[in-house]
Amino acid sequence: MKKTSRSLGIALLAAGIVVVLGVVLLLMSDKSVEDSLLDTVEESTTTTPAVSDFRTETLGTSVEGRLIQAFIYGRGDTHLLFVGGIHGGYEWNSTLLAYQLIDYLEANPGTLPAGLSVSIVPTANPDGLYGVVGTSGRFTPADVSVDDTVLAAGRFNANDVDLNRNFACNWASESSWRGQTVSAGTSAFSEPEAQAIRNYVLNSLPDAAVFFHSAAGAVYGAACDGVLGPGTKRLLDTYARASGYRAVDLFTAYPITGDVESWLTSIGIPAVSVELTNHTDVELQKNLAGIKALFDHYNQK
Repeated sequence: MKKTSRSLGIALLAAGIVVVLGVVLLLMSDKSVEDSLLDTVEESTTTTPAVSDFRTETLGTSVEGRLIQAFIYGRGDTHLLFVGGIHGGYEWNSTLLAYQLIDYLEANPGTLPAGLSVSIVPTANPDGLYGVVGTSGRFTPADVSVDDTVLAAGRFNANDVDLNRNFACNWASESSWRGQTVSAGTSAFSEPEAQAIRNYVLNSLPDAAVFFHSAAGAVYGAACDGVLGPGTKRLLDTYARASGYRAVDLFTAYPITGDVESWLTSIGIPAVSVELTNHTDVELQKNLAGIKALFDHYNQK
């Protein structure tokens, strides 16, 4: 028993000596105990990433199984939707514009007012994009095919359907594109890509939607019944005035059916087509001006 007590005493004495030596060494250093504690807190803070208002959501997959994703910024009550690449690789610059908008918001988070949230879908037709640039994700202009036949084929999805004719506004099995007859699918929303956009719209109920296209150098309104709604008119005029693109109430160059913008207006969501000037330039500054004008407008509503 005495031996056990002596061992315990020696252990406690050794522990005490270690503690005293630690305090002495700390006092002899250039930093106080308080400074050392502050350093520990500071280090913990700087190595922990800040909470971000950025998230991604998978909306669905294409015919060939490629992801359709939304990049979402902000948590405000007013929701704006931007979509590129519904015509795939044929309008590849509309997808690049969407990616550049994503990059801009990440580099300039203060651009987005607190009252807004923004969803960006870089491409609604990843199979059509893949056929032209070799990927359904990020790419550069150097990746784009220079074969006109390949480019034209990239407008459609893997079922050879024009996705911007597959929505439920005056849908018909065949529609037109620049004098050509194109397939609009077997029924409205027959294509998985159109279903993905439809489901996301119905679940998130954006206050307005902008679809990037090329190439007519204009902003077009949409109306399923031929009558432009007041919300669509304001959206159209606001974007066109700030960007410098022509404002055109309705597309009348040739008859089309089943386009997504008109379907959106038919369910009460203002939507416009922003047509870039050509098939190669992104025109980021023009479009940033239009987008920021929308931010200001919808932040004041």
